[in-house]
Amino acid sequence: MTTRLRAVTDEAVQLAISRILKAADDTALGGGEAGSEESPGDGAVLFGRRPGGTLSPMNVVVCVKQIPDPAEPGDLDPETKTLKREGKLILDESDSYGVEMALQLVDTAGEGEVTLISMAPNEEVSGLRTALAMGAAKAILVSDPALAGSDALTTAKVLAAAAKKVEGADLILTATESSDGYTGTVPEQLAAVLDLPSVTFAKEVEIADGTVKVRRQTEAGYNDVECSLPAVVSVTAGVVEPRYPSFKGIMAAKSKPVENLTAADLGFDASQVGWAGAGQEIIDIAKAPEREAGEIIEDEGEAFQSVVDYLANLKII
Repeated sequence: MTTRLRAVTDEAVQLAISRILKAADDTALGGGEAGSEESPGDGAVLFGRRPGGTLSPMNVVVCVKQIPDPAEPGDLDPETKTLKREGKLILDESDSYGVEMALQLVDTAGEGEVTLISMAPNEEVSGLRTALAMGAAKAILVSDPALAGSDALTTAKVLAAAAKKVEGADLILTATESSDGYTGTVPEQLAAVLDLPSVTFAKEVEIADGTVKVRRQTEAGYNDVECSLPAVVSVTAGVVEPRYPSFKGIMAAKSKPVENLTAADLGFDASQVGWAGAGQEIIDIAKAPEREAGEIIEDEGEAFQSVVDYLANLKII
């Protein structure tokens, strides 16, 4: 059953709330001609026509996170009790869906560009280069030792300040949550700081006449939600199929502009960010309990009875 709702900015949430580069050769990855960055065209992104039948330029900001490679064992800092982020970082796979959706919106509009915004240590740009290779036009990287230890709200404030530097942005896309933090609060906090409407868990996006219409996923099914632009929309994993960067795209990404900013460049004092500005503190960490070994039942003709007895013992049946 589908209901129709209208999204509004909720004042109550104002304070509450990699894809790894694969080997590429001279043939394009993911279909199309060599070096192509064409959209896969799966129809998940819809774009409405403006009055008069013309399409307007679409400028989209995508907030992306660069994370340690999840294929490698993670390591926690014993002092800060946070994930170590030294070395090369990759684009969070959760954010690749937002990048792809933004590219499809711009492709369909026929004019516009995608700007990336990221906050990462040590001026790390590896993950940004992946998204630039997909087709984004430029990026803003906020990197500053003072930002270490920033909580979700501080992160939202920093991303909001960086987003304000992008002129003419029609839409800000984010993932629903990051793969390494899983707080799931940054999109709403970002919208609240910017005083913009927010729509979450987007499965489809349609833009027409200054309005974004979103089909959002819920536990009960779907809601059709709409709000005025500009707005912040968080997209779910799998909403579109992210394209693979082509060899041509990878080469082009090396020369695409990445603007490096510090906390001070965005008007923040060191006391407002990082550990000093965080509203929460990690008291302790503990390893997850090891999973118990399962019971193997050998089938010697009466295995079904053993399974029944086992389930009965667990009071499942």
